[in-house]
Amino acid sequence: MGTLWSRSDSSLLLLPETETSERRAEDGHSDDDSLDGFHRREDIAQFPYVEFTGRDSITCPTCQGTGRIPSEQVNELVALIPYSDQRLQPQHTKLYVVLSVVLCLLASSLVAFFLFPRSVVVEDAGLRSVTVRFDNPNSKVLINMTSTLIFSNPNFFSVLVQSVSCQVLYMKTVIGTQQLDKPTTILPLGESQMNYTVSLAIGSTAPNVYAFCTMPVIRVHNIVVFMQTTVKTSYMVRTSQNSLEAYRYIDCGSNTTYPRTDGRVSHSPGLV
Repeated sequence: MGTLWSRSDSSLLLLPETETSERRAEDGHSDDDSLDGFHRREDIAQFPYVEFTGRDSITCPTCQGTGRIPSEQVNELVALIPYSDQRLQPQHTKLYVVLSVVLCLLASSLVAFFLFPRSVVVEDAGLRSVTVRFDNPNSKVLINMTSTLIFSNPNFFSVLVQSVSCQVLYMKTVIGTQQLDKPTTILPLGESQMNYTVSLAIGSTAPNVYAFCTMPVIRVHNIVVFMQTTVKTSYMVRTSQNSLEAYRYIDCGSNTTYPRTDGRVSHSPGLV
């Protein structure tokens, strides 16, 4: 048996559909008269909000028959939605979840690939030139030795070369040092070349070197020095340090220039 809901003056009335039809037929009024009549509306307004199930009537437990929900209970009420409601059955849920996970993984991989810091490659390109002078009164050999460093930046962001320090030893004795604190920026995925000069002085600590380097009967006056170079670089929030060690053969009897044969091109002015 169906039910009929009627509303009047913010009050709801639930009556059995058959009983309502019979009452309208007995009274001899049309539907419009029963709904629009002033006295009829007053009667409905005075009727409590109940539900007729055929045998017994049940007063609305939420509004207590008033047809209105108390304002203090608005946040305490729970709406029941039928299980067959389409809103409870979203379409392509698994597809959307899988696509979201794949997109998140892809974005994370791209961010890690482009922003993951990689170590700067520092390569010792050897000597560039050697200038020799003699301090005859003090029996010293004065040498200016210019070397070349090549930096390779494998990152997708710029790298700053903070400093370059060098120390040269002869027979475990320090004969020259150099400290360069002029920062140099290396572009992303780029290379940069840096030239630096170290001044060497060999005197009383090795007196036989002066005699060897000034001996006219010898055409080539080669000596071996040990060079230690330290390079500090910084990028993003990371600071790294590269250390290079190499032995150099120097002709201390004459000036020497070493031509470049590796075909490299300088991308930034050298520090001399």
